Amino acid sequence: MDVVTRKHLNILIQLAEADKHFAKAEREMIFKIAKERNFPENEVQELIRNPEPIDSLGALAPDQKFEYLFTSIELILVDQNVFESEIIFCKSLAIKLGFKKSIIEFFVANIDKMSKNALKEIAIQEYL
Repeated sequence: MDVVTRKHLNILIQLAEADKHFAKAEREMIFKIAKERNFPENEVQELIRNPEPIDSLGALAPDQKFEYLFTSIELILVDQNVFESEIIFCKSLAIKLGFKKSIIEFFVANIDKMSKNALKEIAIQEYL
């Protein structure tokens, strides 16, 4: 079992539910990520029914930390409705990953203006 992907999907599921509305676009994005990583669909459905506590995330590599946070920002933007509860969740996640919480405003402001690689470079150099 891919523990890193499981943790990642679990976080995205909890984020999708942070606004008390699990949007269809959010669900589709989560299943797309799972499929790209060959993660079983039935396990994703089980995580949706029974999300797991978010454990320590400090042992992840910088690339993995960026990916967790980047996909979280993509998820809150996918349904074109950004709720304060989602921003608060992402800031909390950023801190758990070792980033400064101000990275969330940077991502939201620049995700459609910069390439993923440029965002990654700045995120790791300036916010981690």
